[in-house]
Amino acid sequence: MLPDLGALAGFALALADLARTTAQGFVDPRGAAALKADRSFVTALDLQIEAALRAAIMGQFPDHGILGEEAGGERLAADWVWVIDPIDGTAPFIAGVPVWGTLIALCHRGEPVIGIIDLPASDRRLLGVRGQRTTENGKPVRTSDCRDLSAAIAAVCNPDFFPKPDRPVLARLETATAWRIYGAACLIYAQLATGRIDLHVDCGFKPHDLMALRPVIEGAGGVIGDWQGRPITLHGDGTVLMAATRDVFDQARRRVISG
Repeated sequence: MLPDLGALAGFALALADLARTTAQGFVDPRGAAALKADRSFVTALDLQIEAALRAAIMGQFPDHGILGEEAGGERLAADWVWVIDPIDGTAPFIAGVPVWGTLIALCHRGEPVIGIIDLPASDRRLLGVRGQRTTENGKPVRTSDCRDLSAAIAAVCNPDFFPKPDRPVLARLETATAWRIYGAACLIYAQLATGRIDLHVDCGFKPHDLMALRPVIEGAGGVIGDWQGRPITLHGDGTVLMAATRDVFDQARRRVISG
């Protein structure tokens, strides 16, 4: 049995506040940007937010593990591991496109049990806690009731992330869904949790991209798993499929694996 997650969720919300405070007044994302080995961007703000959150976690929970996009992992064998993406959507952040945000998760023995999608540009914050209804700015939210893949609005973060062998997946979903939205970084996950889109598919993700999403999507009534239908955990394969309903998830998954 998990302990009461209320206090831990409160601390996670405080971390999200800290991330926003750290970002206030940051005015030069382009000048402070660099390309990493994987061709993704990093800015001084990515580093500052992650450093601030790591320091807060270590001060409050010195026995917990931490896994961050920029500084890697420590104490990853601990029962409790915090997972941080300081800026999800760094390229849009640099370009001034307000779809970026901070992802914060807490995993218990590899299973994400708390997740936050924080969207400072639109003053939105989604909180998912295992066993509870997901909220946006304190109010309960729910996924759409779409049950037919052919009527679904689908989303992909960036088709460029798909390696060549997996690109037929995009083609199969293009013919099977009503419309596709590309880009939008972590904003798109918030849109799925609040009923604005119905399906999301991606691959090549790291734990910091994914861990916050499972508590948020499941708590909003949606379904999330990898392409094999397995739960999203700290030790997954980096593929993800999430849908507003089980019907759309199962229909989409058949398309994903049909090749």
